[in-house]
Amino acid sequence: MSLARLLQLASPALPVGAYSYSQGLEAAIEAGIVRDAPTAQQWISDVLEFSVAPMDGAVVLSMMNDENRNDLYLASRETAELRAETLQMGYSLCRLLEQLGMEDVPQGEVAFPIAFAFAARNWGIAAEDAVQAYLWSWLENQVMAAVKAVPLGQTAGQKMLLALSSKIPAPAEPFVNFAPGLAILSSQHETQYSRLFRS
Repeated sequence: MSLARLLQLASPALPVGAYSYSQGLEAAIEAGIVRDAPTAQQWISDVLEFSVAPMDGAVVLSMMNDENRNDLYLASRETAELRAETLQMGYSLCRLLEQLGMEDVPQGEVAFPIAFAFAARNWGIAAEDAVQAYLWSWLENQVMAAVKAVPLGQTAGQKMLLALSSKIPAPAEPFVNFAPGLAILSSQHETQYSRLFRS
């Protein structure tokens, strides 16, 4: 059953609101940095390499090993939007887990990677698989945001997923979040006039 639970956690049907966030991608489109499939793929690849894998992935791995890095992760969110996003998604997942009968669900301000790893650990999912699924879920959400906002065709999105999935690294614990361009564009998105996404 752990594979089924892993697929459930990584599914875009998981009701945590991930589809409503672009994590700065929409601002990159507005700024003209992302204009087409190649520039969208480069943007998503860079954010994965320099921010999401070494920070989010490391936090998920740490939590799978029973080391809670919630405060560290929240401190790494450079903008109000990115902080609000992770807290809203973490809250939604924690409430869902309670409704599914899971006990001792984290309370308070819980970042999404913490809630994700808590669920994975309680469902007996292997740590490496949990990190890979988390990163895949993030990647799929980013590609779907690009498909909607650039806009791109579904085939272009699938080609991006095929190319970028090979860049999902093995789990590690560097706790690095170096993406200044993402932070700047996320700040600009907070006052962007017209937008589809919440971040």
